[in-house]
Amino acid sequence: MNEGIDETKRNFLKLMVTASIVAGAGLSLGVVVKTLSPPALGVSSFPNLKLVDSSGSPLLASNLGVNSPSALQFSYPLQSTPNNIVSLGDSSGNPISISATEVTIPADGSKYLSYAGVGKNGSIVAYSGICQHLGCIFPELRFYPNGVESITLAGKTYTGVFHCLCHGSTYDPTAGAAVLTGPTTHPLPMVKLVWDSTTDEIYVSNMVGPTIYGRASDLTGESPISGTTTEVTNLGNPFTL
Repeated sequence: MNEGIDETKRNFLKLMVTASIVAGAGLSLGVVVKTLSPPALGVSSFPNLKLVDSSGSPLLASNLGVNSPSALQFSYPLQSTPNNIVSLGDSSGNPISISATEVTIPADGSKYLSYAGVGKNGSIVAYSGICQHLGCIFPELRFYPNGVESITLAGKTYTGVFHCLCHGSTYDPTAGAAVLTGPTTHPLPMVKLVWDSTTDEIYVSNMVGPTIYGRASDLTGESPISGTTTEVTNLGNPFTL
């Protein structure tokens, strides 16, 4: 019976053959590996982008309805990375000013400072549209406008919140999307909005909070957004879908 070639010897022979081919071509093994490996998708820093509508016209802060149940989403900082933009109000539909606040990450107890709201009334904020528990998105992760829609959990009613129907995670958009109910242990990452009071236009320029679910970095894992704008898409009212 013929004895098989030792696996270590087999791998050594393969390496020698590969090295010989590479050397014959005048290339280093590192060059070959680099050539065969596709470049990592992403960007090196957070881009500064203008929010526009489907026609390419600037999204105006004054056109955002207070406590609107319609999901308005835009990609940032990369393609296929949804974020929700909302104008928050009280139960009577009056806009409320959102202040920067200290947010705690329950997973490790660390803290960070959220961004203040923008617009004439300081009521407009934007958060990641990806639930930080297991990555669910719209229509499972949705906004329940204050005084318009509510959700009852363990006998307690919540309104004016982001809630995920996948497993019950709830976030407070008036307080940096802090965790109200688990199982999530991370708040929603927040997008920095910049409002130009002279034109009423809104820009996005940064993010703060935990890394977007399932990624090593918010800046990697998807293709970059081309150009200087990102489109806000109206996904409709999830309560009437």
